[in-house]
Amino acid sequence: MIKVFRFLVMCTIGVAFASIAWAQTYTTVDFPGATATTVNGGPNPQGMSVGSYTDTFGVTHGFTLTAKGVFTSFDPPGSTFTQPDFISPQGVIVGEYADSAFVSHGFILDGGQYTFVNVPGAAGTGLSGINPSGEISGSTCSDPACGIFGATNTQHSFVKSKKGVFTIFDPPPPAVSSSTSVVNPSGTVVGAYTDLGGATCFAQCLGYLLDKGTYTTINFPDSTFTFAGGGNAPGDIVGEYNDTSGVGHSFLLSKGVYTSFDPPGAIFSEATGINPGGIIVGVYFDSVGVAHGYIRTP
Repeated sequence: MIKVFRFLVMCTIGVAFASIAWAQTYTTVDFPGATATTVNGGPNPQGMSVGSYTDTFGVTHGFTLTAKGVFTSFDPPGSTFTQPDFISPQGVIVGEYADSAFVSHGFILDGGQYTFVNVPGAAGTGLSGINPSGEISGSTCSDPACGIFGATNTQHSFVKSKKGVFTIFDPPPPAVSSSTSVVNPSGTVVGAYTDLGGATCFAQCLGYLLDKGTYTTINFPDSTFTFAGGGNAPGDIVGEYNDTSGVGHSFLLSKGVYTSFDPPGAIFSEATGINPGGIIVGVYFDSVGVAHGYIRTP
């Protein structure tokens, strides 16, 4: 289960700390007619973002959103659940979808053509990012559906090289399950892990940064839960943390400083991605429990 998979289920490294920031501009994103919307990646230099929406029948689809506010829905052939997680500067989209047998597969959408990725031996596969050199980040799943229907699911992080070689890994023990959120141009990987057996990140989670073989833990100060949901080339990291009351908030980690923030009216939020210009995308729940996407502009 990658990024906002866990929120869609609900709907269907420093030590400094900054207070909540209010100067940014927030744009709420709602796919027309949807019951829930998330924004998971972008905007790329052309201003296009990607996300997921749930229709009135409870089916989740992918979408693109242009800078002019034009939505386009899409699904890989035979999909019963679609979640795009990332869009590259070249417009390549990666993510995951569930087929008619409820098995999760990774997909790459490039120029209107789909390529599917499955890790050999894994029950399910999801993709989370792609960098300019062609490296792809993702996660394997022990549950064929990757937990999207609430089944117990253990994950392992992986990076697929341009030559097609899979490297599967987890942060050093005691990590028992982990997932990636993005692979940056330098090859650094941002993700999350848990040390609870049989868990994904529902009950306990910490973020991680893997850079040239060295792991750094990402843990929002005084939090009970930290999920690193995205990162950019300059080294900024975004995600979600739970405060001591169990309420989830978005966060930005930049130059060793943690900043907590929420879109106006949010009772729960998660940042899912950040582009090189510092524009952040994510999801929040309003006071009646409806999920909306958001775009935060510096």
